[in-house]
Amino acid sequence: MITITPGIALVTLVVLIALLLFATEPVPVDITALGVMVTLMLVEPLTAAMADAGLLASQVTMIRPEQGLSGFASPATITVLAMFILSEGVRRTGIVQTLGSFIASATGDSESKQLGAVIGVVSPISGFINNTAAVAILLPMVIDVADRGNTSPSKLLLPLSYASMFGGTLTLIGTSTNILASDVAARLALQYPASDLHAISMFEFTALGVVVSIVGVVYLMTAGRWLTPARINPRGDLTEEFDVADYLAEVTVRADSPMVGRTVREALSDSEFDVDLLQLTRGGEVFLEPLNPKQIQPGDIFTLRTDRDTLLALLDVEGLDLVPDVIVDEAELEQAESGHNLVEIVVAPGSSLVGESLASSEFRQRYDATVLALRRGRELVRRRMDQIPLKVGDTLLVQATTGSIERLEANRDLIVAGEVERHDWREEKTWLAIGIVAAVVALAGAGILPIVVSALAGSLAMVITGCLKPGELYDAVQWDVIILLAGVIPLGIALEQTGAASLLAMGVVASADFLPVMGVLALFYLVTALLTNVISNNASVVLMIPVAVEAAQSIGASAFAFLLAVMFAASTAFMTPVGYQTNLFVYGPGGYRFTDYLRVGGPLQLLLMGVTTVGITVLFGLTP
Repeated sequence: MITITPGIALVTLVVLIALLLFATEPVPVDITALGVMVTLMLVEPLTAAMADAGLLASQVTMIRPEQGLSGFASPATITVLAMFILSEGVRRTGIVQTLGSFIASATGDSESKQLGAVIGVVSPISGFINNTAAVAILLPMVIDVADRGNTSPSKLLLPLSYASMFGGTLTLIGTSTNILASDVAARLALQYPASDLHAISMFEFTALGVVVSIVGVVYLMTAGRWLTPARINPRGDLTEEFDVADYLAEVTVRADSPMVGRTVREALSDSEFDVDLLQLTRGGEVFLEPLNPKQIQPGDIFTLRTDRDTLLALLDVEGLDLVPDVIVDEAELEQAESGHNLVEIVVAPGSSLVGESLASSEFRQRYDATVLALRRGRELVRRRMDQIPLKVGDTLLVQATTGSIERLEANRDLIVAGEVERHDWREEKTWLAIGIVAAVVALAGAGILPIVVSALAGSLAMVITGCLKPGELYDAVQWDVIILLAGVIPLGIALEQTGAASLLAMGVVASADFLPVMGVLALFYLVTALLTNVISNNASVVLMIPVAVEAAQSIGASAFAFLLAVMFAASTAFMTPVGYQTNLFVYGPGGYRFTDYLRVGGPLQLLLMGVTTVGITVLFGLTP
């Protein structure tokens, strides 16, 4: 019987608070992880001081500073960082855009062919570059394929996210979860030398990943296709898709308007109305942002975004007349120049805009672009958007010049949902970048180099060969993921050292009295999957692997088999948009409801629980 010590009580309290913060996200998850790390390092010195002052009987043992900071030096953290760089090297070649054009022409308007092509592309790609990066790269391509084939993007985007998770189970580098699980396994192997735990090799679980992927693909092509809703109509007029027609109008400036002679900046800054100036028409010429320096003249025609009540007040106060019989649609908003002026953009993971509002980020001035509407899942916001904090996956309907849109597309904070014509792809480096990634995989797979060394060498090669410029290295990394990994790794160490993992394992081991070993394995998969659908997948791995290993040791089962169950469950969180970054990525562009994930992902989660449990039993066995 394990005694509940102050250390166990404290780390359990930290875990519970962390779970609450991970689930509700009052602050970003990486900040929560950083707070957990700092809290754990403060326990020993603070309790020592309290013991010296007579406030506590003795110091509470937790983790030392070097253990608290070990996440930053962890091979898992460094490997994930390097994989972001490798993925960016491949992205910069433009090969995905070329592939997208080929798929669009090959699949035509057949939804089943489009679905099969999207799944067939993203799954293998996600096995060799980080699956979150794969979805970020492929998202514009998939929306473009849906657009060209007159298919609802909702029918393709959720399968894109799910299929990327299937691909992440194929190799060690498919997802940061796998890399972290291998790192935890290597550490626990030292603690349990008699167990079958060891660092995971590149293709050690590929056979299981192939089985999971095949079953998952069959589901998405059959029942999943039927269950996936078409929330957004096939691409037509973007003003109709975002239902902004009633919020757009054209007005002309009267000669007696108080605005005449003032700059646009002066006129708007003095206005208390919720209104955005989208474009200015003067003498038949249409002007877009930047409009602030332009001096307003009589006869200028403004295209505005505002609601009807505000418009009526604006006409009276500012000396404007409504232009009659004009419907402001996408064609009207794209008169300024050739190319697209109206596009959807998605807030990317790790974006500096997350938590900021359009006003606080000075979005209009920063990007020379005007936001007409915001979509978060099925929620559409078309007025008073300036103060709404942005989240990952938010989709913005934006009007800007072609040059501004190209700059938006090149910005890692945002993803333009649709193909943008760019001329700066390093197409001549395509096979070189692919060769570097292949060499990284081959060297690690053959056991010639550890994956962390191989991945770092590949990152360096990307720069030396010109696939990436030196400054692009830092933009390539999703630093929030790196901080998250570095922050949660010490939590796993604290769970092991205090005995909290052993205590939790005892509760699960009690189920072995009425469940076979395979049943206990399935239970760990289920608990991990449910946890991952609420909090970060990396946090789930750190929390659950020590408990799973303790439980396996207690019932005489294979610790490696239990580790695999936790790892696969944490890598495949289908039931909520917050369970996995790729799910959140497609939430806004697909216009999904929260319940759509449960409807499509719930049956898939249960199906793969059975497949994974049986697959581990057959391929790896349940005895050490």
